[in-house]
Amino acid sequence: MKQANPKELTMPFIRITLGRAASPAQKQAIAHQATALIAELLHKRAEVTAVHVDSTPAETWCIAGEPVAAALTPTHSDIYITAGTNTAAEKAAMIAALHRLLGETLGAVPAASYIVIHEIAASDWGYAGLTQAARRQAASVL
Repeated sequence: MKQANPKELTMPFIRITLGRAASPAQKQAIAHQATALIAELLHKRAEVTAVHVDSTPAETWCIAGEPVAAALTPTHSDIYITAGTNTAAEKAAMIAALHRLLGETLGAVPAASYIVIHEIAASDWGYAGLTQAARRQAASVL
């Protein structure tokens, strides 16, 4: 019985919310480069990586109860991965690289621009109608 490599079966989802309007080209660049980072740093399959980049009106974003300075673009990113498929060092590298990418693409971002990595149990999510746990089980039988 072949033992499945958990990283071969994982797929991430990334939602990046911007606190200012961004051009379609900027959003596409962020999505493309975030996918490359996920593949390189977290060893995920680019072909099943989904990225959603959206913008909210600047007036809806406050830090410390105050509107964000006009020169800054606030961001919040949620990355969803299968639990147990990455080390703390890999996740730290991803957070640092995504923060750099956002700053390089959008200009200055406030320090309170959070990147959260959510680790989801393999039984609790999937794609194409199969959970990650089912994929692992099927791969181990081959």
